Amino acid sequence: MIMKIDLKKIKYNNLGFFRFKKIKEKILLTNEYGEYIFLAEKDFKKFIEGKIDKTQEPYLSLARSNFVKDELNISEFIDRYQKKNNFLFNGPSLHIMVVTLRCNYKCIYCHASAQNIKKTEMDMTLETARKSLDVIFQTSSNFVVIEFQGGEPLVNWPVVKYIVEEARKRNKKAKKELEIRLISNFSMMTKDRYNFLIKNKVSFCASLDGPAELHNKNRPVSGGGDSHQYVAKWIKIFNQDYPKIKNKGYIWKMSSIVVVSRYSLPYYKEIVDEYIKLGFSSLFFRPLNPFGFSKNIWGKINYSSNDFIKFYKKALDYIIELNLNGTHFVERQAKIFLEKILTKYDPDMMDLRSPCGAGIGQLAYNYNGDVYTCDEGRMVSMMGDESFRLGNVKNNSYQEIVSSPVTRTVCSASCLVGLAGCSDCVYAPYCGVCPIYNYYEQGSIFAQVPNNDRCKINQAILDYLFEKLQDKKVKKIFMNWLKK
Repeated sequence: MIMKIDLKKIKYNNLGFFRFKKIKEKILLTNEYGEYIFLAEKDFKKFIEGKIDKTQEPYLSLARSNFVKDELNISEFIDRYQKKNNFLFNGPSLHIMVVTLRCNYKCIYCHASAQNIKKTEMDMTLETARKSLDVIFQTSSNFVVIEFQGGEPLVNWPVVKYIVEEARKRNKKAKKELEIRLISNFSMMTKDRYNFLIKNKVSFCASLDGPAELHNKNRPVSGGGDSHQYVAKWIKIFNQDYPKIKNKGYIWKMSSIVVVSRYSLPYYKEIVDEYIKLGFSSLFFRPLNPFGFSKNIWGKINYSSNDFIKFYKKALDYIIELNLNGTHFVERQAKIFLEKILTKYDPDMMDLRSPCGAGIGQLAYNYNGDVYTCDEGRMVSMMGDESFRLGNVKNNSYQEIVSSPVTRTVCSASCLVGLAGCSDCVYAPYCGVCPIYNYYEQGSIFAQVPNNDRCKINQAILDYLFEKLQDKKVKKIFMNWLKK
């Protein structure tokens, strides 16, 4: 519904900068550092016409949140803006290491273009791993995350083990805040490997798509088998061990991601219940990504953005209901947005930043030493397009990699200010674009963002969250999520 505004009556001299949108019966206003307020339509019109009573609400709240030009607290504004955008002052913190392209699974939506388990030439060598660490430890960021991806990283266990040991050794001198993560299907985990990783405080992330029948349909083992049994086994072991390893300084809980295929859509409740059954207190719903092999069977597994939105809303409603009934459980995509909406800080989700994290917040290291802006840039390269390659650890220095013209171009393409449909969007303080996604879907990194599914999904989730924030009981649940 479009609201009628008499432009001649607007008193621009009284207004701080804001964007606005009608959500149900209220007008949502947001400003540049993420403050928000809901106004009744009559109060909104009074505000923009300079007729609102300055001695009472909602004017007092508008003034406190820097929506009124005459009441701006400039020093607070600067401090808040800097905290929200602190990532701009650091170097790449996330370093994705693809230690192999080999995998023993044939996931129907494979984004990584994983290769046959026999192709050992697709493994990272110890020398390439060493040179990759040379680059990683030159970052100006004090916080460094090394994240193992693949293929299935445990296929190349000797290199995983080397990188963990060498990174810990180097960090004794570098003294950075170092986190190491393993993203795995856990089918090749052993007790010895598990003990080594726990001892070295490597955090785990699993892909768990739901109950066994659904998970096995989405993530079949090459040659047949029950993929669900492997991930369920190690999730249970970790959750049983967590209380005692937490006391030894292990701070991360196991996390997991749900990739939603067409087959997943009817099972939002069963997926959540499976996570709770296995001891999780959260999950992350991720829509299908068009990269990699999934494009080859896109017609069979894909769905419309509206299909995902309906699924997500049903799932979030069910999760909220669980919380209202005393079960603490979090959907992490919502939590990321809520952190941006309800706190002074930004959770630094790479594709929900402006500019995005490609090249300046993260780097992806392929098995052969090629370095890309991000893992999505690497995925595009697997389809024969090297547009997002920044160099190679064997031939290029850290400085050459991070100052590449590709990095600067991608940064420019992901700044929301100036992007059609983004610069005037009420959700600009909380959102971000992925230039590589735009490039792949629309043929340009400077794409018409509102025309793609990613934008539609993000907008729908934010619409729904702001609807829910008007309910005091639900807002209390959301605030509790941010304490955990």
